[in-house]
Parts: sequence; structure tokens; C-alpha cells
Amino acid sequence: MDQARIRRLGQKCVILLSITILSIACKKEVEQPIQTVEVIQPEEVYEFGFNLNDYFVKRDTIRKGDSFGEILQRNQIDYSKIFQIAQLTKDSFDITKLQIGKPYTLLCSNDSLKQPKCFIYQPSKTDYVVVNFQDSIHAYSSKKPIKYVEKEVSGIIESNISEALDKQGKSVILAYKMSDVYAWTIDFFRLQKNDKFKVIYTEKYIDDSIYAGIDNIKAAYFEHKGEPFYAFEFETDTVKGLKDYFSEDAKNLRRAFLKAPVEYKRISSRYNLNRRIALYGNRVRPHKGTDFAADIGTPIRSTANGTVIESARRGGNGNYVKVKHNSTYTTQYLHMRNRAVKVGDFVKQGDVIGYVGMTGNTSGPHVCYRFWKNGKQVDPFKQKLPEAEPISDSLKAEYLEFIKPIKTQLDNIEFDYPIEEEQQVLEIETNQDNAITYTN
Repeated sequence: MDQARIRRLGQKCVILLSITILSIACKKEVEQPIQTVEVIQPEEVYEFGFNLNDYFVKRDTIRKGDSFGEILQRNQIDYSKIFQIAQLTKDSFDITKLQIGKPYTLLCSNDSLKQPKCFIYQPSKTDYVVVNFQDSIHAYSSKKPIKYVEKEVSGIIESNISEALDKQGKSVILAYKMSDVYAWTIDFFRLQKNDKFKVIYTEKYIDDSIYAGIDNIKAAYFEHKGEPFYAFEFETDTVKGLKDYFSEDAKNLRRAFLKAPVEYKRISSRYNLNRRIALYGNRVRPHKGTDFAADIGTPIRSTANGTVIESARRGGNGNYVKVKHNSTYTTQYLHMRNRAVKVGDFVKQGDVIGYVGMTGNTSGPHVCYRFWKNGKQVDPFKQKLPEAEPISDSLKAEYLEFIKPIKTQLDNIEFDYPIEEEQQVLEIETNQDNAITYTN
């Protein structure tokens, strides 16, 4: 083969090899996966019915000296606009009733100006008022969504029920609510070591996550001095929404009256017709009420179902409410900071009718509880008070069917023994299993 022919053949091979390499390279390049960039959108956060991502959010609390106008002025709203907002919303929101310490939120434009568009005031954990002035000016009241979560707890008393609950990280409020359920059945100040309890109750959560306290007790079991006491909540009047606690055989656990008009209380002065007061020369000044000392603002509850016949402020009584329960019994509640009911209102046992204060003649925060029987003031602790309404015959069968699954749930809750006692029980059971019986 001549040299020229060899060169031409070599050139063809080089060209073919180059084309092959280029083809493979292009194929590899084509086969590479296309890379995509994922754009993560910010998670939407809703509160008060607004998407907070759309605003610059300012949160604060009402401070001493703050007013609605001053808060808006500090945030670039001029006086003429503030006056216009106040005038157009006065029928829906009283701007003079902002309370020190209560939270508020300003929703502002999400730009460099941060101009307020909406003012939201929270008088309580669940209630809020929206004053919206970003388009048309208007105000309205609303409530945050509440989720109710059912919980269970059990325990063995070593010294008192509060300690038994505290060891499990449970609120002492649950102890108060249990003492109210069993107020006429068990004396919680005289519990004995090794008394046992089980409770099914509900807790409240605002916006699914913010704990808002214990709502109510659904059912309970208490073993006191070896005797069992069941309690089941049941609605006896769907029209008035009346609920009460009954035993496993449908007997009412309550009396017609609560023992006290306030929770977390102590009696600072009892009913005493022969009371002498040094301030008045040690003369006899009868005290026809029972004083329950409590912090200012503590809710005052009607001790029984009835109708409000007086709600006023007068002389030494200060702010007071009087409730007629039936033709025999009437109660009165004195020295309130403010009243929560008006004449003609029907109140249920346990309903809040006012708040503890120091109005009228009083040297400290308390509620003076007065009790009338047949038109005469008497000591409620010395009265044989009537039992609460029993379950009607027509509802009894429904009640017994209603509590069946709840009682089963209660019975299946295991007692939460203290660690030392649990070990002792285990040792006893082990010894029993390993025991050998000898016979002659």
C-alpha cells in the first residue's frame, strides 16, 4: 500500500473517531437531568381572620396613660382621621374602655411606610375587637376559635389532692373543680391517705395551640374511706342548658345551692348576730352575711338557679346583685367591683353575676353573701338546704344509657401509684405468684 493511501485512511479514521467522541459527548449532555429551583412560599399565618403575611405586625399592651387616640398618633395616624374612626365605630366599640395590661395588635402596610390599617384589641384571651380602617371604616367583635381536648388523670392521695395532681404536672384548678363536683358528698379538707381518684376532663386551646385552662369535668370517680363515688355530667334541660352531676344510679350529687359564691376562697367573717366591733366602741353590730375573702376581680357566682331582682349600687352595700330562687330562698352578693347581670336575667347555678371588689363599706376585697329563707336573713351553713332537682323519670333511662360507655372508660383508667408504692404492689404480686402452699 502506497504512502498516500495510508495517509488518507488514517485521516478517515481520525475523522470517524472525532465524530464518535462528539456524538457520545452530545448524548451525555442531553441525558443530564434538568435542574429545577424550588421556590418555597412562606407559610400562611392567620389570626383574627387576617393573613398576617400581608401586613407588618406590631404587638403591644395597653399602658398607663394610653388611649386609643394616643396609640394611633404614635403610629402616624393624624388627629382628624382618629376622630373620624372614633365617630364611625362608636356604636360598635367604646374606645374609652381600654384596660391597662390588655394586648392589642396593629396591622400595618407591608412597606417602608408601615402605615396602620387595622387596630385589634383583646379584652380577654378569646374575645377581640377589630377596628378596620384600611378601606371603609368599621368595627366588630369576634372570638378566637377554641379547641376542646379530652384528658384523663388518676392518682393516689398521700397528703392532699393538690399535691397528687401537682406531681403529675396538672393544674390545681382541677382540684378546685373536683371539690365543687363533690361539694356535698366528700369533704376535701379531710381526705385520707390512700384515697383514690380518676377524672375525665376537657382542656381549652385557643388557635389550636394556646392553652386556655380547664373547661369542665366530664366524669369522675373518687374512692374515699374505701367507698366509691361516681360523678357524671348530664344535661337535664336542653332549653336552658342546665347541667348537673349525678351518681351511677342517677342520684343528684349537689344541693340546690353551692356552698360558696366564689372559688379559691376563705371565710373572713361568718354570720354572727352578736358580733362586737372595736371601731364602734365594742358595741354589738350584727353581721347577717358571710364574708368570703378573694382577690379583686375574682368571679362571683350565683349559688343557685334564679332570677335577678336587683342589680344596683347603694350605700354601704356598694355594687350588689340580688337573686330570687323560688318562693322560699333569695340570695344577695355585696361589694362588687362591677356587676355582670341586670334585673330580669335568669341565672343558672355557677353563672358569673359580678366580680369581687371593695365598693361600699369594706376594709378589704371580699364578697358579703347574704341568704334569705322565707323573708328572713339566716346563716346558710346552718340550714338543711334542699337537694337539687333529681333526674325526671322520663330522662332516667336515657341517662343510664348515656353513662355506660363513660363509666367503662373511667373503670379502665389505671391508678397512677407513687413509685415506691408501685414497687411494693409489684413485690406483693410477685410473692403471691411464687408462694407455695403446704398441706399435711
